[in-house]
Amino acid sequence: MPTPSSLPIAITQGDAAGIGPEIIVKAFCDHSDVMRGCFVAGDVATLRRATGIVSGASLPLPVAELAHLSTVWTCPPRCVPVWQVQSSATAYVNVPAPLGCLSAHAGRFAGDCVVWATQAALQGEVAAIVTAPLNKAALALAGEPYCAFHGHTELLQALAAAHLKLPVSQLPVRMMLVNDELRVVLLSIHLSLHEALASVTFDNLLQTILITHQSLRALIGHDPRIGVAGLNPHAGENGLFGSEETDIIAPAIEAARQRGVRVSGPFAPDTVFMRARSKNSNPGEFDVVLAMYHDQGLIPIKYLGVEKGVNMTLGLPLVRTSPDHGTAFDIAGTGLADASSLVEAIRMARVFSNMSLQRN
Repeated sequence: MPTPSSLPIAITQGDAAGIGPEIIVKAFCDHSDVMRGCFVAGDVATLRRATGIVSGASLPLPVAELAHLSTVWTCPPRCVPVWQVQSSATAYVNVPAPLGCLSAHAGRFAGDCVVWATQAALQGEVAAIVTAPLNKAALALAGEPYCAFHGHTELLQALAAAHLKLPVSQLPVRMMLVNDELRVVLLSIHLSLHEALASVTFDNLLQTILITHQSLRALIGHDPRIGVAGLNPHAGENGLFGSEETDIIAPAIEAARQRGVRVSGPFAPDTVFMRARSKNSNPGEFDVVLAMYHDQGLIPIKYLGVEKGVNMTLGLPLVRTSPDHGTAFDIAGTGLADASSLVEAIRMARVFSNMSLQRN
């Protein structure tokens, strides 16, 4: 049985019609030091097409189909190791999905890659998984079981809960977005704004604060300073613009403080992210901001630079990171996609998996 330090990192291919395969190939081409010990859970033919797109007139990178995961470490630099995922999307295999087009087959294969990699991580065969972008509409078109999930996060949660023999409700997870200057955790993820507002409850907020505290402490090595954003303009202005801050958010913050968590707020959402921003080696006031809903947290992260953003799922019994962008069907096949966010996601996955090893 290999030790955790020798386990490889699995990169799921993502939707073949998007930029996922291209950014993976670019990462292997330009960042061989970072990519050592990584492999792709995907389709050999799709990755070979991507090497042709990325190389242009140059000689394409070789794509090696793996027979055993242990051979990942023997692959030479600037070679793309691929574990061929077996899929129920039989029409897809060896016939890559048309670029830039929504495809049920591509959605199903992308989902199958995530399932394979997640099970490998849960069984201790890989150190971490890094997920290239899938398309939520394609995932829905794929039918059962994937149409039941809005994206990676919910699918990973369900797979991990099944592995642990728990109801999904007993394995709460949260999304954290990270770049060089800011960390943001989301109270709710892929919900309509109406549903997201309804999810601002005492129990949900307290649970999110505690997950953030536990997970981030493992990353930064000390109790994180958590700043909580308000829901309403000016954090409600003492009830003038809404009562959620006084009735729900402040009590949840106080309950977390009683458990020893370094958390404060609620703060005006239009300034708290600036206060938390670390810039020019000057740390911000907070190590992380807890945002009340999806776009409240993602807008500041993405404004600071999508190319450096990393998405991480907190609360899972495995390490999972992802680039903070989508499938970009509009530029798929052009070779213009930027691999920076994927590379940062791989760096972070390695850091977290090493910390997990040290704790064990």
